[in-house]
Amino acid sequence: MNHPNIEDVRHGPGPTSRVRRARTARRRRGLATLALSLGAVGALVISLFVVAPAAFADDYPSWDDVQAAKANEAAASSEVTRIQGLIASLTQNVADTKAAAETASNEYFVAQQAANAQARRTDDLQAQADTQKKVADEAGTKAGQIAAQLSRDGGDTTALQLFFSGSKSNTDQLLQKLGQMDRVLSGTQAIYSKALEAKNTAQSLTDQATAARTERDRLAQVAQNKLQIAQDAAKAAQAALADQQTHLGVLQAQLAALHDTTAKTVAGYQAGEAARAAAEAAAAAARQAAAEAAAAAAAAAGNNGGGGGGGGAPAGSGSGTGWVRPFGGYQSSGYGPRTPDCNANGCSSSFHEGVDLADGACGDPIYAAHSGTVSMAWYYGGYGNYVRIENNDGSGMGTGYGHIEYGGFNVYPGEWVNAGDVIAYAGNTGGSFGCHLHFEVYQNDYPINPITFMEGQGVYMG
Repeated sequence: MNHPNIEDVRHGPGPTSRVRRARTARRRRGLATLALSLGAVGALVISLFVVAPAAFADDYPSWDDVQAAKANEAAASSEVTRIQGLIASLTQNVADTKAAAETASNEYFVAQQAANAQARRTDDLQAQADTQKKVADEAGTKAGQIAAQLSRDGGDTTALQLFFSGSKSNTDQLLQKLGQMDRVLSGTQAIYSKALEAKNTAQSLTDQATAARTERDRLAQVAQNKLQIAQDAAKAAQAALADQQTHLGVLQAQLAALHDTTAKTVAGYQAGEAARAAAEAAAAAARQAAAEAAAAAAAAAGNNGGGGGGGGAPAGSGSGTGWVRPFGGYQSSGYGPRTPDCNANGCSSSFHEGVDLADGACGDPIYAAHSGTVSMAWYYGGYGNYVRIENNDGSGMGTGYGHIEYGGFNVYPGEWVNAGDVIAYAGNTGGSFGCHLHFEVYQNDYPINPITFMEGQGVYMG
């Protein structure tokens, strides 16, 4: 569910053993690649990135430096201070860039919600204007038909003579027929008045819709600018995290070696660090291979992935249209206006911009509903941890996936994914009342009904 501006909550069971995720080699490569590109993101983010530990890359101590320092107490103390400073810098930079990224993301969230709400107001005003225009057109047509008939009858006194025949000698009957004619003329005037009123109302609503559309476009541009800032801030945070992952373990091992006064050699610490890194890489590769094998087996069985409980269609299943179901379970909340749910943390939105799919378990895999490029993969206001994918086929279509669990991202911004790829794992982050997937479909950046759209692609979302 999309519940803006409430505190994060955690409910439901934790991740199960069958959904232990892999930290893939491509993700690590992606983090390193993202570190190479940083646009102008505002003074705060720029200043944070400038002081990122990457600036100290040439100053990272080698194991030879550590070995040499151990031979002299003063040198060892100096090297300890140096390494402690580098560790602190790595840690602080991750915290700072993460905070800046979350701030930028939340500002984008607020801007995009405002743009979406304005778009709905614009559509509503235009629909009212179209309705009034139809009323005006129908009334005008009817009035015109009556006027034409009266004009024809006015040119032929025969019709009037027949109408009043037999009434000249009977005053009451004559007055009655004159009254009938007056009512006809009054009714015609009423029709004209109705047509004119509807026409004026339609024009007023059209003017309002035009003004609303201008404001919608302005808000959309504000949101787009905020998105660029958020994307760049996320890149800075990812680069800081990648730098920390690259260097922190080695620095900690070097610090331990410097503090060690036993006969244990630096070579032993170095070998231990290398063994740890190798074991971590092997475990990640093994988990990834197991996940890919399980996905392949499930696909061969006609069910690409789990999470199909609760009577819903299988997660990852499609119909040959290039679109697949992103998650299993049942539909717990549909698209459109709704009565907000509230708890101690706050209330849900009054307009649900997506569909909620729930199976009750945190940690179940979420699949890309279509092929495309990941444009967002970070914490995003009420959506919590969130992924967005752009179709990139010129259609303006995109999809969003909300409330992903902490640590549950399996993709990074800029990465290409195929329909059915595991992109994340379901959670309860952001404004959520239980583990589920909040799924949205966008057309030209605005959310549309994902249920009817996906059914149009042959994918049942019930």
